[in-house]
Amino acid sequence: MDDKILEAAKQWTLVQPVVSAYVGAVVRDFSARDDLLQEIAVAILESFDRYDSTKPFQSWALGIARNQVHNYFRRVSRDRLTFDEQIIAHLADAFDASASDAMPRMQFLRGCMEHLDDKARRILEWRYRDDMKPAAIAQRMNSNANAVAKTLQRLRDALRDCIRNQSAREGLR
Repeated sequence: MDDKILEAAKQWTLVQPVVSAYVGAVVRDFSARDDLLQEIAVAILESFDRYDSTKPFQSWALGIARNQVHNYFRRVSRDRLTFDEQIIAHLADAFDASASDAMPRMQFLRGCMEHLDDKARRILEWRYRDDMKPAAIAQRMNSNANAVAKTLQRLRDALRDCIRNQSAREGLR
């Protein structure tokens, strides 16, 4: 594989969570988000020759993402619920600025998730990856929605405490 492609893939892997969060904040349609992320990844690979390595890759990638999101909204402009171009740009800048603070916590979250049992991870995945409501999760588990909601609250509390403890050990606020 070409060294440039490997470097682009490596850089993309590092910034993909931030770009994904940005796209998720402005595009509500799950399948459109996935398609956009693929389009952004392809655009990054195709235009990597133009990337100035003296500048932050994340900012450059978010610029490409902003353009792809803008193109997406232009394609679906017949929808009534679309964001203004200036709002899209501000959101990209905000994600760029806040990502450096969030990245250590995301790493802590991954570590904390590894300490959960399989059932707890599966419940969290259904809720947050698959966007299932507690009632749908309860149906899948032969449980009731209140029990699932309470379980989710306990899991969120445990993860929050774990992340806080990790942050305190690392000297982060």
